[in-house]
Amino acid sequence: MAVLALGHVSPNPAVGCVIVKNGEVVGKGYTQPPGSDHAEIVALKEAGKKARGATMYVTLEPCCHYGRTPPCTKAIIEAGIKDVHAAILDPNPIVDGKGKAMLEKAGIPVATGENAEIASEITAAYTKYITTGEPFVTVKFAMSLDGKIATRTGDSKWISSEESRRFAHYLRYITDAIVVGVNTVLADDPHLTYRFCGRGGIVKRQPLRIILDATGQTPVTAKIFHEPGTVLMAVGDKIEPSKKKAYLDAGADVVLLPAKRGLVDLSALFKSLGARQVASVLVEGGSTVLGSVFDGGLADKVIAFVAPVIIGGKQATTAVGGKGFAEVMNATKLEDVKSRVFNTDIMISGYVRKS
Repeated sequence: MAVLALGHVSPNPAVGCVIVKNGEVVGKGYTQPPGSDHAEIVALKEAGKKARGATMYVTLEPCCHYGRTPPCTKAIIEAGIKDVHAAILDPNPIVDGKGKAMLEKAGIPVATGENAEIASEITAAYTKYITTGEPFVTVKFAMSLDGKIATRTGDSKWISSEESRRFAHYLRYITDAIVVGVNTVLADDPHLTYRFCGRGGIVKRQPLRIILDATGQTPVTAKIFHEPGTVLMAVGDKIEPSKKKAYLDAGADVVLLPAKRGLVDLSALFKSLGARQVASVLVEGGSTVLGSVFDGGLADKVIAFVAPVIIGGKQATTAVGGKGFAEVMNATKLEDVKSRVFNTDIMISGYVRKS
């Protein structure tokens, strides 16, 4: 159920809830957009009087505080739920075990740990955002078998299969913001939108489109300015005022950031995005942008599509540029690695191991 909430509940966590009584599902639901019902409330409303004496299974420990909505623990107690199975505790410091304790004080046993790995993956972005105030950063790229993302002439359409590209749109759907560099805009003039309605059938707003452009090279005629949703120009703090005004006049937001050697400070950008309640970021930039992310140790997850083609050529663009590492032992390493086949492509994903 929780996966159905992905893409339209941020910065809240995607949570699913099922209520079972005498072996029958009497209520189910998933988190609604911010300000609306949490998963537990949706499920309790569907169960009605059947909730009394029933068991609740939920992705995340029920909340116990007043936010945009009342605490779920209060509703659970009043509904007469017999016991609760929460996959993981809520990492939010104002909850973090307090919801469990409140339910147990009311005589409702709470079991944790069932399907914890799945729940942790679904709520990964929420966990980082709520504990650090910064977004969860996923780096996504498609490359050839020999590690190229474009030929020596810059051609890159299409390295990956249509199935892979369709899944990439789903990644956009479940993410708050997409990041690319100005070179991608100049070379491809992309839309940077998703064309997928999501598993829950709910059409949400388009993700925030972020362009890294230290000196303001992006033309205001670019397609990104003429699509639904918001564009954020991440520019250097020394940009010409006239260029900043042009972007504002084109309907974009502008954030001024420190810049060195023509590259904006990504760490400063992610901090500013956290202040905007952006909980997840999908970096789709080219070799230079990806290099900056890895050089700065800013990636949380990597998703790479590997196509069975060999491009070759010393001048062909590799997936990750930047400074890189002098020794293999210090290279970025992934854990919890998974693979999946899309037509002829192999998708490899994993979480960046933090030292």
